[in-house]
Amino acid sequence: MEAVVISGVARRVLDELLKNPYRTIELRSAKNVIGVEKALSEALKLFLTYDPFEDVRVGTEGLLAEPVEVKEVETRIPWRESDEREVTVCRVKVRLLGFGRISGIERGEIIRAEVREFHLHEANMG
Repeated sequence: MEAVVISGVARRVLDELLKNPYRTIELRSAKNVIGVEKALSEALKLFLTYDPFEDVRVGTEGLLAEPVEVKEVETRIPWRESDEREVTVCRVKVRLLGFGRISGIERGEIIRAEVREFHLHEANMG
């Protein structure tokens, strides 16, 4: 199945998604936000991985999820930590579909991947 890669997701978030199949994830990376928008407009699934954008390759393992609801929210950050005081955050509610492994990849502004679903006993996420 074709999916959009959402990279750099905290391991804690992935673990919580395994415990509860519905979870709202807060994304700040522009690449991830654009990826979610593409996935919604083209009815694609999301492939969530702990690996950073640069390290995603054929063989990368992660979780397959379906976007359920998306909200863009303006949030304020402490002034001394940044030159900007507002940040746009994308909150996406996802539904866990299962595990996946990338079998083909297309890089651009976002990463599109051909993902093979697999069973729990095949996973090596650790």
